[in-house]
Amino acid sequence: MTPLHLGLLGLVLLFLIAMLEVGIIESAYQKLGMSHRAITSLLLLSVFGSYINIPIARISSVPVPYHYHSHVYNLSYAPGLTADTGDTIIAINLGGAVIPILLSMYLLLRVGGVAPALVATAAVALLVHHFARVVPGAGISVPTFVPGFAAAILAIVLARERRPVVAYVAGTMGCLIGADVLNLGLVAHLNAPIASIGGAGTFDGVFVSGIIAVLLA
Repeated sequence: MTPLHLGLLGLVLLFLIAMLEVGIIESAYQKLGMSHRAITSLLLLSVFGSYINIPIARISSVPVPYHYHSHVYNLSYAPGLTADTGDTIIAINLGGAVIPILLSMYLLLRVGGVAPALVATAAVALLVHHFARVVPGAGISVPTFVPGFAAAILAIVLARERRPVVAYVAGTMGCLIGADVLNLGLVAHLNAPIASIGGAGTFDGVFVSGIIAVLLA
């Protein structure tokens, strides 16, 4: 990790601690039937896990020229990558993909709501895919709040007793599928040494979507 990454990680942890103190994040996850200890452990695993990418494949990248500064959804990306990286490693991010997937499976098996969750996830995935933008040299960018709000609305419409679970699954899985999985065909054009499913710009969307969706559902 670079000093910048360590500093950002510290800020994220302080933010999470503050949100836990005022009960915002805890309120969301308690709707899923999780204890305070489980909530804290899950949040820490998600944040630290966002720096862990598990390689699953390697493909040949296609050199694509890009501007050093790219502006997408009012965010500025400044890729520090070379113009031709040769191969691109496809990986899955621990905090932004593995943990949300496992938690979604656990919640669906424990609480139920598979059918409405699948419908809501498909709808959110299509919506996120529409808004997702590929940023060569940086990754895939998605609007942070779109998946969460969409998932919450769909959960209210499609589910009753299981609204929090449907909202969480649709928000997180819809963001992952719509942003990363449906854009796997464009990975070769990212011009990056590693393309992480659930990493980079998608992690924020997945993490925030789960919290917003459950709070609003």
